[in-house]
Amino acid sequence: VQLQASGGGAVQAGDSLRLSCAASGSIFGRSTMAWFRQAPGKEREFVAAINWSGVHRPTADSVKGRFTISRDNAKNSGYLQMNSLKPEDAAVYYCAADSGPWSLRYGSRSRYDYWGQGTQVTVSS
Repeated sequence: VQLQASGGGAVQAGDSLRLSCAASGSIFGRSTMAWFRQAPGKEREFVAAINWSGVHRPTADSVKGRFTISRDNAKNSGYLQMNSLKPEDAAVYYCAADSGPWSLRYGSRSRYDYWGQGTQVTVSS
């Protein structure tokens, strides 16, 4: 599976962005997909995950109620809708995928086998 993230940009606080993750490979529809982010000088952190059917969609506390993860398996794509952006949301955002079954380790970087190249999100106050 190859992943390509897009949709980042420079916005002001309070604005919205929608990130996309395009996947190649037939296993995407059965995969767990997630978004992580990494700000300068910080570790890569979990943002949101979604299982293959979309039933499970946990999000990090820091983005709960503002960010929504979704996917369209027919299009081999995943999305992260980000509303009410804050300066602290600024980071490089990465999509990741794993062909394993859904588990409570969805927030662990080590469980994901496939990573996109990242897309930059800048939020000014």
